[in-house]
Amino acid sequence: MSSRRAPWVTLGVVVTLGAAVLVVWFARPAQAPGPAPSTAAPTAAPTPTPSPTRSPTPSPTPSPTPSASADAWSGWTLEQQVGQVFMVGVSVSKPAQVSTDAISKDHVGNVFLQGRTTAGAESVRALVKSFTALVGPTSTRGMPLLVATDQEGGEVQVLRGPGFSTIPSAVEQARLSPADLRARAATWGAELASVGVNLDLAPVMDLVDGPPAANPPVGALDRSYGFTSSSVTSHANAFSAGLSSAGVGVSIKHFPGLGRVTANTDNVAGVTDTVTTRHDASVDVFRSGIAADPMSVMVSTAVYSRIDPDNPAAFSPVVVGGMLRGDLGFDGLVVTDDLSGAEQVAAWSPGERAIRALSAGVDLVLVSKEPTVAHEMVTAVVERARKDPAFAAVVRTAAERVLVAKGQWPPS
Repeated sequence: MSSRRAPWVTLGVVVTLGAAVLVVWFARPAQAPGPAPSTAAPTAAPTPTPSPTRSPTPSPTPSPTPSASADAWSGWTLEQQVGQVFMVGVSVSKPAQVSTDAISKDHVGNVFLQGRTTAGAESVRALVKSFTALVGPTSTRGMPLLVATDQEGGEVQVLRGPGFSTIPSAVEQARLSPADLRARAATWGAELASVGVNLDLAPVMDLVDGPPAANPPVGALDRSYGFTSSSVTSHANAFSAGLSSAGVGVSIKHFPGLGRVTANTDNVAGVTDTVTTRHDASVDVFRSGIAADPMSVMVSTAVYSRIDPDNPAAFSPVVVGGMLRGDLGFDGLVVTDDLSGAEQVAAWSPGERAIRALSAGVDLVLVSKEPTVAHEMVTAVVERARKDPAFAAVVRTAAERVLVAKGQWPPS
């Protein structure tokens, strides 16, 4: 697995342990070394000394890549591996004990700051520190947390108050030049980094097709970077570049696009896109976003009837494995849209939601709106992995990608 950009970097040293030695036998008397022998041919061949049996020269063993190391997970419990593939919600106004328990008891390795606050940077910094302090050898096996939030701008800006800029909506950002937007986004990224946030679940790269008001999750909230492929790609990529320059990862969203749906998956079930195809222009927008090397891609929970009519995208091997990994060649971190409180996925039990997403090839299950279901989700994944070695291998692959994103692979 190739490594990707992250707030953190890990170094390795390969040491050659030995080399083959070729022994050449000269017929000479056993004596102290003297002058160099003459190059003239001898007048008589000496009695040959029998040569010992020589072992074949061994071929050097190539150093394994980190993902091939049989010892990479040495000392880790199954529960600790599973914990890395979850991101639990933490209320920025009233953090709940269930969020703390998710890390200290269920080994969850990542948090998402959710809700809204105007308390400012000092308050958020203290909140983040209270959770990063839970990292330890028994909770996350010492692995740092991904600390994420939604800091898009406009209607979707979780963190406000002293120390945070008021970020304009994506529609307003699209009126700036890409260079200007990148410079402003670098400032917004520095503000996040200063309080310990290292991943922004932004920017939106959904291409709205039709009247904005008819598209509740994106167009109606001014979350679109314009209404052409070129506008979306140039400005979303500028936003990403600015945040990345400040050391904050981004997650482009909501693959394969929410620009054509007529309802919001957060509060409506059965949301279906009946137009988008596997090789649609709106999907190709994400190709440009992936070429800009984001830390993560978020997958939506809408159903795409012309791609996989039987599964929400976050549960679809066609969408995750076939399109995102295959067609677009993305090998980084894949995160779900919220699977804890979204009405779109309420028909499945919390545990089944997590299992279906991981089985589809997702790496990180977002449990943001209702952290109360995190324990049920984690327990279900642990139990399935304990019974099913193939599923356990899927979990390890997902956990590896999470640690690569953190700059912590292979784990020490």
